[in-house]
Amino acid sequence: MAKIKKAFFCSNCGYESPKWLGQCPACGQWNTMIEEVISRSESPTKSYLATAINASPLKLSEIESSGREERIILSSYANGTEAESHTHSNNLSELDRILGGGIVKGSLVLIGGEPGIGKSTLSLQIPLSNPNFKTLYVSGEESARQIKLRAERLNGTYNNCYILPETSLNNIIEQAKKISPELIIIDSIQTIYSTAVESSAGSVSQVKECAVSLLRFAKDTNTPIIIIGHITKDGTIAGPKVLEHIVDVVLQFEGDTRHSFRILRSIKNRFGASAELAVYEMTSTGLREVLNPSEMFISTHQENLSGSAVAAMLDGTRPFLIEAQALVSTAAYGTPQRSATGFDVRRLNMLLAVLEKRVGFKIGAKDVFLNIAGGIKVADPACDLAIIISILSSNFDVAVNQKYTFAAEVGLSGEIRPVSQIEKRIAEAEKLGFERIYISSYSQKEEKQYKKIKVIRAASVPQIVRDIFQE
Repeated sequence: MAKIKKAFFCSNCGYESPKWLGQCPACGQWNTMIEEVISRSESPTKSYLATAINASPLKLSEIESSGREERIILSSYANGTEAESHTHSNNLSELDRILGGGIVKGSLVLIGGEPGIGKSTLSLQIPLSNPNFKTLYVSGEESARQIKLRAERLNGTYNNCYILPETSLNNIIEQAKKISPELIIIDSIQTIYSTAVESSAGSVSQVKECAVSLLRFAKDTNTPIIIIGHITKDGTIAGPKVLEHIVDVVLQFEGDTRHSFRILRSIKNRFGASAELAVYEMTSTGLREVLNPSEMFISTHQENLSGSAVAAMLDGTRPFLIEAQALVSTAAYGTPQRSATGFDVRRLNMLLAVLEKRVGFKIGAKDVFLNIAGGIKVADPACDLAIIISILSSNFDVAVNQKYTFAAEVGLSGEIRPVSQIEKRIAEAEKLGFERIYISSYSQKEEKQYKKIKVIRAASVPQIVRDIFQE
């Protein structure tokens, strides 16, 4: 009888060990080693990697190159006509943009996100928006009937979309060779298993084996593959960290499933700029792209309400404006509370310390609550000044002019520090009709002369406070 071979794998990084360890030597995480069965037979089934054609080394000068990657524009119809407008929910121009101008042939794209946030919806909208584009949609979680019902709800054309409810990697590759699709979608990588590995689907060894095999198949056949991945309770993509290193592009959905807006963020992109994002709205007919996200993040309310200020932030290369809302009240239970939604609470405490020490406002005994409108999470230091102004506005109970916006970082000495790409922020504020923007006096002088917006430079927080609250 064949001996069962087992090993321990780290669920965070995929490190393999013959015995259990409390701490992973590779990533340093505790209690992440999981026991898995490697093989139960003496002659395990060969994987796709073992049967792939062996490549021989070539000189760099001998490799043919066209100078740029060959891409597939997902937002354009295969017949060259655009039968629907850009505002239709099946339009994919924003997805093309964050991919760097379309999906590259032979690339492996990973899409992650919470359950129900729209991963499968977006993946199915790709073949529905391109009826003459041959797509193989592999589902290990849903039946063919379930996918058909979702396709009917999305109101798309699906005359060239092949559905394959399958979890065996060998069968998936075999069917892909038969129909030769132009795009393959795997939903999801945690449900696919290879017979070369004896552990169950979703384990560290299975995810690694399946991902590497799909990558090899994509490179050999020049077929782009989109795989959907689950995430953990911490918000990171489930499986070993090596999964994100294997793929070419990593896209992650963010946002609250209780709200209609979603953010698709590019975390890694070997063929374009990373840290890009696209904003979508979940509707009854699928995901609809939001072409002007600044209007979404700026809430509409009546005038003369204190505690709000608008920041001109930048995420990746895309500028947009968000509204920071603050509430300052007397601590009812002795110990003041500090709460922030969509903003780092540690940075909020730092800004409150700057107001206390450098500016002289005694708010140490007061509760401070901060909220970023729209459910977005911000990390741009350019939001510091707007957050300080919103806190002081609530503390004074004096409303800030809704036509004012702010774009500057606040230092520990109370100075106003410059931020990058200030011209993009000013142009975005001017386009939305703002009359005044406050920036650092140390910012680079903008070359363009703005007619509809006034640029005000300041060197310290007290200077801006006097200018706004003593008008």
